[in-house]
Amino acid sequence: MARVAIIHEAPVPPPSARQLLIAFMKRGAETLYLRMSRLSSYITRRGMLVGYRMARALDLDVAVIRGIGVTTTAETLLKRLDVLRSLEYQGVLTINPADSLLVARDKLATLLRLRKAGLPTPETAVVEDVYEVSEIVREWGDVVIKPIMGSMGYGSVRTSNPDVAFIIAKTWLTYGQPIYLQRYERRRERDIRVLVVGNEVLGAIYRYAPPYSWKTNVSQGGRAERVKPDSELVELALRATKALGLYYSGVDIGETDGGYVIYEVNSSPQWRGFMAATGVNPAEKIAELAINMVKG
Repeated sequence: MARVAIIHEAPVPPPSARQLLIAFMKRGAETLYLRMSRLSSYITRRGMLVGYRMARALDLDVAVIRGIGVTTTAETLLKRLDVLRSLEYQGVLTINPADSLLVARDKLATLLRLRKAGLPTPETAVVEDVYEVSEIVREWGDVVIKPIMGSMGYGSVRTSNPDVAFIIAKTWLTYGQPIYLQRYERRRERDIRVLVVGNEVLGAIYRYAPPYSWKTNVSQGGRAERVKPDSELVELALRATKALGLYYSGVDIGETDGGYVIYEVNSSPQWRGFMAATGVNPAEKIAELAINMVKG
C-alpha cells in the first residue's frame, strides 16, 4: 500500500487537496494531509529525516505539493524547499520536485528556461531603476507590471502611463522588490489554460476577463470555456512542462498577432474553472501517474 501525503499550507485542505486525497484513497493508498510550515528537516548521525510537528521520520512513498504557502522572507522559502529536497533525497516521489517548484515560482527564471528551450514568450523586462521603467512604458505603450513571485493575478497592474508606472516602481523598490514588466499584446480579453499531467494534455480552456477587468484569472471573476487545443497548443504545453521539469502543470498561453506566447507555467495550478468547463478532474490523473511511477 502506497503511503501518500498531500502538502499545502492551508489549515483545512482546500478543494484540490481534498480531491487528491480522495483520488489516492480510491487507489488503495494510505493518505495524509500535511501543512508545509509544520514540516521540519533533521540531519542526524543516522542520516536525514523529515518530521511533522514533534513526530519524526515520516514514512512516505509520494508527496504531492499543492502549495508551500506565502513566504515573507527568502530564508523561509529556502527552508521549505530544502525540506522537500530532503524528502527527495530519501527516495520520496515529490510531485512536483522542489527545484522545479522554485523555477516555476520565479517568473523570470521560468521565461529564461522557456526561451532556452526555444519556446515563444512575451517581451519582458526586469529592472531595478524607476526611470528605466518609465522609458520602457513609453516605448511599449501598454504594459503589465507583476510581482516576480505571485499567483492568481494578485498584485498585477496594467498601465500605459509612464508616470503611473514610475509611482508603482518607486513603491515596489522601496520594499526591495524588482520591477517585472511585460508588453501587453493580447488580441482578445482572454488567454488559454492548458492542463498537463505526465505526457498527456488533459484539455484546455479559454479564460475570459470579466467586464470590469483585464485579468482572466477564475479566482478574480474570470469565465472559463472549454476549447479543443490545436496541435501547436498541445506541443507548446508539453514542451513547457518538460522544460521546467514538472510532472504536471497549468500552462498559460496568450494569443497575439505574432502567434502564441507562453505567459507562465504553474506548478500547482488551480483547476476549479477547468473542471467546471471540461468535466475532467486532474486529481484522478495525478494520482494515477504517481501510483504507476511508484510501482515502477
